[in-house]
Amino acid sequence: MSAEPLILTPSAAKRVAFIAQKQARPAILRLAVEGGGCSGFQYKFELADSVDGEDSVSETDGVRLVVDPVSLDLIAGSTVDFVESLGGAAFKVENPQAAAGCGCGASFGI
Repeated sequence: MSAEPLILTPSAAKRVAFIAQKQARPAILRLAVEGGGCSGFQYKFELADSVDGEDSVSETDGVRLVVDPVSLDLIAGSTVDFVESLGGAAFKVENPQAAAGCGCGASFGI
């Protein structure tokens, strides 16, 4: 059974491309899930230099979103967006599996 695909919005892809260009790195955003945060799990974003063999890869406008198999089990079907508001700008994960979340949007529970 294959996992639901991950979606990287055009807004998020544009931001990743901008950051990658400034740092002279490939436009690859790695999303991982780690234990911690106020709801049990937290999202971790970083630029990656390459895609690992077992990574799940989603591509939007030439930018790749990569997720390891363990993290994918917790975020399958999620959408990664980049939002700007008066409170700041950040990547946001809309995770259909999250049963609980926190006000900061950086952690979740299942």
